[in-house]
Amino acid sequence: MANFHLNPDAALVAKLQQGLRQTGGYCPCRIQHTEENRCICAEFKAQLQDPAFHGPCHCGLYVKD
Repeated sequence: MANFHLNPDAALVAKLQQGLRQTGGYCPCRIQHTEENRCICAEFKAQLQDPAFHGPCHCGLYVKD
């Protein structure tokens, strides 16, 4: 799998991790609580497989190198 890490913005990470706890592990930026939106979401997993993609996931919690 591609290299990725937590966003270096500690305040954003803390806010998103709190949101994940409140939603039971679902992306706090998504309305629907489906398996595709469980962190790490299906969208970011696909982006991790794309060699041309570099940047953050949808909510910004993770960043692909």
